[in-house]
Amino acid sequence: MSARFERINPERLHETPGYHHVTVVEAGRTAYLAGQCPLGPDGELVGRGDLNAQIDQVAENALTALEAVGARPQDVVRSVIYVRSDETDVLAGAWTRLNESVIGGAFSTASTLLGVAQLGFVGQLVEVDLTAALSG
Repeated sequence: MSARFERINPERLHETPGYHHVTVVEAGRTAYLAGQCPLGPDGELVGRGDLNAQIDQVAENALTALEAVGARPQDVVRSVIYVRSDETDVLAGAWTRLNESVIGGAFSTASTLLGVAQLGFVGQLVEVDLTAALSG
């Protein structure tokens, strides 16, 4: 049984490209994932200079982390996406790629997309921070 939550887009707020402005979760267990980086199992950066390759690795890492606590992308109640760029087209492309990824269901909830100047690893272009509502 999944955790119970409701996603809301108030009528007086702007339309969104797929996310919801508000997610309400009934009291229960919550998993806060560390920011998922584009590192392979060996700890090495994947896809140096290739945003799409890094997004794919981040998505796989996030799916693994969610599965470790018995959650699915649809159980995510909050996401923050960091992309090393200040270009609207790059940010929009990252949003689209993540929505088409193995964790695409995570981004219909309350989401924030940020363009940033630097991330934690040299050559890192993307990071995703997720919070999931757990059953039981």
